[in-house]
Amino acid sequence: MKKSKKMLAIALLVLLFIFRPQPVSAMHIMEGYLPLVWCIVWFLLFLPFFIFGLIKIKKIVSKDPNSKTMLALSGAFIFILSSLKIPSVTGSSSHPTGVGLGTAMFGPSVISVLGTICLLFQALLLAHGGLTTLGANAFSMAVVGPFVGFAVYKFSRSLKLSKPISLFLCAMIADLATYATTSLQLGLVFPDPTTGVFGSTIKFLGVFLITQIPIAIVEGLLTVIFYNLISENASEREGLFL
Repeated sequence: MKKSKKMLAIALLVLLFIFRPQPVSAMHIMEGYLPLVWCIVWFLLFLPFFIFGLIKIKKIVSKDPNSKTMLALSGAFIFILSSLKIPSVTGSSSHPTGVGLGTAMFGPSVISVLGTICLLFQALLLAHGGLTTLGANAFSMAVVGPFVGFAVYKFSRSLKLSKPISLFLCAMIADLATYATTSLQLGLVFPDPTTGVFGSTIKFLGVFLITQIPIAIVEGLLTVIFYNLISENASEREGLFL
């Protein structure tokens, strides 16, 4: 177990060194890009998931204090991958989300907390996203993405697919679900004059998918690589992933 954790920590540090986050003007949705009313709406929708996630983390840590290490590594994985930016739609950007690994290990509720912490740090330290849009960004990346990814993961396992394949699908679909949600959030604020919210959402999604499909595939592969690092000891595999 210790060997796997050390190797994973080293791999995360190497990834952080290679892809050092650079300050840019956008995360999913940048500061000031959404009207205040929508910022409040998305924050209120996100808040119950965050509270439930805190309760879930408390239960996990109480049951197994050693889980703190893997929780921290899951959070680091999210932070590093979601800090890699490719400029996309005005006021937004494309990047991996990194939520698949932690989702498969602890469930989506926990990622509601870990993902939000990462988004907050990025907003404060790297100028990625913003505080007013934190609720909207957290709802897409830390709520919808993980819950959709977890559903895909459990469905894949019910079909007797291997854990690596299930994890790949979880990470990839969670990434795409995040951007589908972001597209809807932008579509609601900037409806198309002719086709309305639906048409605007489809246009935003179309632009995102040009970069996001290959990014999602790469994210799935990276997630499987880290799964293999964690699962080197065969006796650990069943206990670490749901």
